[in-house]
Amino acid sequence: MVPLNPLDWFRSRGQVARCRHALSSKSSMEEAAREVIGGLGFGESDLALVFVSSHFASDLTRLLPLLQRRLKAKHWVGCLGGGVVGTTSAGQAHELERSAALSVSLLNLPGAELTSFHLDSTELPDLDGAAKHWQDWVGVEPSRSRSLLLLMDPSCNNINDLVSGLDYAYPGLAKVGGIAVPHNAAHGSLLLGDQVVSGAVGLSIGGSWRLDPVVAQGCRPIGPVFAIEQAQRNVLLELSDGDRRASPVACLQRVLADLSDADRELVQHSLFLGVERQELNAGAALAGLQSRARSSKQPERAFLVRNLIGVDPRNGAVAVADRVRAGQNVQFQLREAQASRQEARQLLADSRDRDPASAPFMGILFACLGRGSGLFGGPDGDISIARDVFPDLPVTGSFCNGELGPLGGATHLHGYTACWGLLRRDPLESDRQS
Repeated sequence: MVPLNPLDWFRSRGQVARCRHALSSKSSMEEAAREVIGGLGFGESDLALVFVSSHFASDLTRLLPLLQRRLKAKHWVGCLGGGVVGTTSAGQAHELERSAALSVSLLNLPGAELTSFHLDSTELPDLDGAAKHWQDWVGVEPSRSRSLLLLMDPSCNNINDLVSGLDYAYPGLAKVGGIAVPHNAAHGSLLLGDQVVSGAVGLSIGGSWRLDPVVAQGCRPIGPVFAIEQAQRNVLLELSDGDRRASPVACLQRVLADLSDADRELVQHSLFLGVERQELNAGAALAGLQSRARSSKQPERAFLVRNLIGVDPRNGAVAVADRVRAGQNVQFQLREAQASRQEARQLLADSRDRDPASAPFMGILFACLGRGSGLFGGPDGDISIARDVFPDLPVTGSFCNGELGPLGGATHLHGYTACWGLLRRDPLESDRQS
C-alpha cells in the first residue's frame, strides 16, 4: 500500500486531470519554443514531457530556459530524438521525421506520486547485492511507484546491466522508454529539471496513475521453429528441425526456398531472428488467461526479435544480437508493414479490452528510427493505428536509437519496435474506498 500524505490528498481532492499539448515544426529553436508556449497557455502543471528533434542538438542547452520562462511544472523530463511524436493544441497528432520539431506536453495528474531521477551509469550497484542498494541509488521506494519511464543517453554505459538492475529492484513495475539519438555537441541528450544531462533519467509514476505498456515488435515468423544444438555466446553454430541438423545458413536456405518472390525480396533488408524465451511463453500464457477476449489466432509461443549481425561463410554460422544457448528455440522473422500494423492494432486492442471502461489519458510512444514512413510508406503510421483503437488519443514521444519495454515479465531493449506507455488513471483500492 502506498503511504498516505494527507497534504497531497487534500491538494489533489476534487482536481480534474488535465493534459495540454503543443507541437511545432519551426526551424528556429526560439520560434519553436514561442509557438509551443503560445499553444500551451498558462498554469502550473505536475509534469512536463519534452521531446525535441536532433536538428536542435547544438542548441539543446538553451531549450529549457526558453520554455521555463513562461511554463511552470514540478517535473521536467525529455530527450533528443531522431524524430518527434506530438499533438497540436488543436488535438491533431503527428510523427515528424527528418525535420526540426519540438513537442511539449503539460500534465496535471491529481492523486499521482511523481519522482524524477538521474542515474550515473558508470557506477551501478552490484547485481549480486541487495535490491535495497539499487532502490537507494535510484531514490524511489518500491511502495510508492507503479511504473517507470526511463530515457537513456546513447553514451550510457552498461545499459543491459542497468535494465536488469531496475527489474531486480522494482519487480512487477512496467518500465517503458528509449535511447536518445547521438550527436556531436559537448553535452548529453537528456532533459531533467532545468539541466541537459547524460547517463539515464527517469520518472517514477505512482499513486492513482500507471503506465500500461504495449510492445509491438512488428515481425511475422517464416519457416519452422528450429532448436539450437550448438552455440557460442551470440553465435549460432548448428540448428535442428526434428531429426534434421544443419548449419544456420543451410536452415535459412531451406526456409527461403519456400517463400514467395515478394518475401524473398524482403529478406534482403528485413530479416531477423526470434529467440524463444521461457519467461516470454509464461507471460504470454498468463496474458491469455487474463484476457477477456483471447483470439484463437494468438501464438502459443513468444519470441524476442533480434538483429542478425553476421555470417561466417566457412561453416554457415550466424551471429545474432543476443546471447543464445543450446536448448533454446529460434525462428526466422520478416519485418513488413502489414504485419506491423496487424500486431500493433491487436496489442493496443487487447489493452483496450482489458479495461474497456477507462480509455488511456494519453499515450507516450518510443518508436524505432526504422519505423515511421520508412516502414509504413507514409506519415503517422503508429499514431494512426493507435487512434483507430483509441480515437482522439493525445500522444507524445520520440523516435529512438533503441526502445525499452517489457515482454513476458522482463524488461528488454528492442530494435525496430514501437513501445507504448499508455497513461491510465487507476486508483488504488484505498483511494476508491475513500
